Amino acid sequence: MAVTHHAEDTEAQPPRPQRPRRRTAAVVSVIGELLITAGLVLALFVVYSLWWTNVLADRDASEKGHQIRDRWADGPGPLDTKDGIGFLHVPAMKNGEVLVTKGTGSDELNHGVAGYYTKPVKSAMPWKRTGNFSLAAHRDGHGAKFHNIDKVDEGDPVVFETRDTWYVYKVFAKLPETSKYNVDVLDRIPKESGRKKPGRYITLTTCTPVLTSKYRYIVWGELERTEKVDADRTPPKELS
Repeated sequence: MAVTHHAEDTEAQPPRPQRPRRRTAAVVSVIGELLITAGLVLALFVVYSLWWTNVLADRDASEKGHQIRDRWADGPGPLDTKDGIGFLHVPAMKNGEVLVTKGTGSDELNHGVAGYYTKPVKSAMPWKRTGNFSLAAHRDGHGAKFHNIDKVDEGDPVVFETRDTWYVYKVFAKLPETSKYNVDVLDRIPKESGRKKPGRYITLTTCTPVLTSKYRYIVWGELERTEKVDADRTPPKELS
């Protein structure tokens, strides 16, 4: 006779509660959404800082530049250092003309211009017999007029345009990185450039590395010649 085994019937066990897992998933989901939102906010901030501020600054500088040129066309008048003393042209930077105004603080440079130093060292004007015409501009955002300063090499031309004169400089030295507290680069005789005698120098300064303000990038030039501006404002050969 065959032997048969009768298994005991057991009651179905209820599933274990899933609340802790569901809570964890909800928390992770919320954190993920917050991170995505933070990333979008950061991306928008970068767009604002590096693009929209350039748009606003370029618009402001262009308007001021047109006003300066209209004033020049009206004939001789007093020098207005606040609105602008002229235009900087650096072909190697591929940034067109840059309006030059007084001051190197954020209030001045944020308008898409280059500013000449009034402190801690006072810049000489280019028409002085000797001295250092020292300028600063932003490298990123607010017009970023010196963004491509690293493209400038020794021997490259730097031209400054006023109402009646073209000042043609030639780059002879650069300093890719120095302390932002190094004001010696602005000296009347910038000895760190290798020069030891008075001359007619130009110094371009901006922040470095890109997207930081930790150090300063310096370019030095020396005046080669001046040219009188003709009726057609024909640029010197370096800008042709």
